[in-house]
Amino acid sequence: MNNEERTMLRKSCVSLFAALFASFAPSAAAAGYPERPIRLIVPFAPGGGTDINARILAEPFGQALGQTIVVDNRPGAGSLLGTEIVTNSTPDGHTLLINTISMAFNVAIYKKLPFDLKRDLIPISLVSDQPNIIVAHPSLRAKTFSEFVALARSHPGKLTFGSAGIGTGTQMAMVLLLMKVNAELVHVPYKGTGPALTALLGNQISVYLSTFASALPHVKAGRLRAYAVTTSKRAAPLPEVPTVAESGVPGYEYATWYGMLAPAGTPRGIINTVNKALVTTLNSPGVKSLYASQGLNPTPTTPAAFAKYFRSEIDKWVGVVREAKIPQR
Repeated sequence: MNNEERTMLRKSCVSLFAALFASFAPSAAAAGYPERPIRLIVPFAPGGGTDINARILAEPFGQALGQTIVVDNRPGAGSLLGTEIVTNSTPDGHTLLINTISMAFNVAIYKKLPFDLKRDLIPISLVSDQPNIIVAHPSLRAKTFSEFVALARSHPGKLTFGSAGIGTGTQMAMVLLLMKVNAELVHVPYKGTGPALTALLGNQISVYLSTFASALPHVKAGRLRAYAVTTSKRAAPLPEVPTVAESGVPGYEYATWYGMLAPAGTPRGIINTVNKALVTTLNSPGVKSLYASQGLNPTPTTPAAFAKYFRSEIDKWVGVVREAKIPQR
């Protein structure tokens, strides 16, 4: 997503929700919370799926809480740098984190983390999920996913795939896919989907398994070629693009989820206040419409439901990464 597209998206949010949430009073806030603008940490560079979620939410979510939401991109180390900022922040609800499934991968990828995901963060709610999409530069001679697999097999170690960072879903999902199709590509990590897509647009890497929302405008504009989506069903905004399973890899399925969390020690009353405002925002018709336009599916939950899911995802992907024999860092 370029600057012009982000500006248009922000303006759309403002016009859609200024009236919608004007009457929402934060009377349920705990002890006067929030007292000042809230910093929403995005642990990836601008332009990725996490960033798109945050920027769609910022205006209406802020209206629901009665305060300004400041989106703060802190990329690096596969989301570890931004996440650590949140775990080290004052637990008063004024610093929140929006992160992805990549958090679960980090537990398996890194021998030692600067924090304990299960101990140092409090889940607030799932935010959304979306399919991923495998995209390539139009100059690559493979026109379909099947042709790409054949090309990769005939030139092992010659083609490259980008990722949003070591241990992110964009790496892990691609690694598992390459295992299934018995192909070897060189991994090139970046500090987020935005930089990875920039590299792909510049023909510096061969393919990228992108979040759907990030790649969509480039596919529609013809700047990138879409090979396949990673979920079991085709994506409504690009119904002509087949699934990976339809392209000859039965049983392969992967979706990216996003969630909001707070540092451990944040009072339960504040967690509940943030959850209520977030659920209200995600259930609003305007946000649903904007999310749908980006291939995103809102998935609001209770804090308890997200906490249970969060822990199960960590345990699940630790097992998957070990089975794939991906070396720890």
